[in-house]
Amino acid sequence: MNPAAHRRENIRTICMFAAMFAALTLVGVIQSWPLALTILNLCLISAIMSLGVNIQWGYAGLVNFGILGFAALGGVTAVLVSVAPVPAAWKAGGGGVIVALAISLATILAAVFAARRAPAGAPRKLLLAFIIIGGYFLARAFFFPAVEAIEAVDPTKAGFLGGLGLPILLSWVAGGLFAAAVAWAIGKIALGLRADYLAIATLGISEIIIAVLKNEDWLARGVKNVTGLPRPVPYEVDLQQALWFRDWAALLGVSPVEFSSIFVKLCYAGLFATVLLVVLWLSGRALHSPWGRMMRAIRDNELAASAMGKDVTGRHLQVFILGSAVVGVAGAMLTTLDGQFTPASYQPLRFTFIIWVMVIVGGSGNNRGAVLGGFVIWFFWVEAEPIGLWVMELLTSGLAQDSPLRRHLMESAAHMRHMVMGVILLMVLRFSPRGLIPER
Repeated sequence: MNPAAHRRENIRTICMFAAMFAALTLVGVIQSWPLALTILNLCLISAIMSLGVNIQWGYAGLVNFGILGFAALGGVTAVLVSVAPVPAAWKAGGGGVIVALAISLATILAAVFAARRAPAGAPRKLLLAFIIIGGYFLARAFFFPAVEAIEAVDPTKAGFLGGLGLPILLSWVAGGLFAAAVAWAIGKIALGLRADYLAIATLGISEIIIAVLKNEDWLARGVKNVTGLPRPVPYEVDLQQALWFRDWAALLGVSPVEFSSIFVKLCYAGLFATVLLVVLWLSGRALHSPWGRMMRAIRDNELAASAMGKDVTGRHLQVFILGSAVVGVAGAMLTTLDGQFTPASYQPLRFTFIIWVMVIVGGSGNNRGAVLGGFVIWFFWVEAEPIGLWVMELLTSGLAQDSPLRRHLMESAAHMRHMVMGVILLMVLRFSPRGLIPER
């Protein structure tokens, strides 16, 4: 790219990000600043998820529809790291769960050893069947009684083992590592599939992960949810009672209650923006390294890359793990922002589509485009309904207040969200098919 074109691209990118932040400022002025900052925080988390998908799809062409599953793994990690342990639950059944998990691990290792060392043929099959079936029933004998005992411990407030009681910021790193470990296990099995089969397999695995989190109450209370998670930022009530904070609010001419909400959201925004910048910098370094050029070569022509001696499946596994780890970090951050873990809110068919639209609209293969897509799509996902109401009020301003047509249009405004997403996607694909900030 010549210097003039490069300069024009940078100016265009700066203008689009400036327009995005101007839209957020407009929300603060017209609606409220706490709402604008809430949208900003969700946009930052969405941008990190979009970067994770871009690492997989934009760098290597991997189609992963299991995004929400890895986000849920990050979310449950926030619970397991930050929530205090429940001593009564551990006493009732913690030992049984540990024994069952140890038996399961031993069964897996024994099966792998037998598959590699036992003589081929019927003896190997019989030995594997004996190990797997025996291990299953032995683990079951310890697991189910322990789970029943744990879930019976004060089920309205506890009913699970709790966590480690560590600072919740550690869960962001742990969430990425946990998602990476699960991605390794999934990738070893699924990455040999063709692209369309891989997409179906990852979507199914995502559904399985979320189903487990919904039904295994001993782990994170299932659909009863875990609420009141620790926060890495101050609580509004504590700020409102602090003398220095009251002085700040008086100096700015706002009430301590409103200013405390703004202050807390700004603290979250600072943390999230720091993580986003770190991930953006690291992913940019990787993209422009020899490894990144190799990944793009594999993406563009797997057969040619394989003929050049590149381990295509191995490189796909690497990028699958990296992208999933980034999504796991974002999932832990989202649970931290919410202050609760609600497995029922993870809807793969709905939110996986949104995250993919972020990457497509922003520009796959371009990290800045992925970030911009995360901001644009989440902003309009939240603001589509208020904008729709304003448009309907404008269009029906000449009709009587009791007009059936006006009433129908006003009621329909609440359903404009999916229409807006579709229009944005169609417009971008028509006028900028490679995204708002295309790959160079």
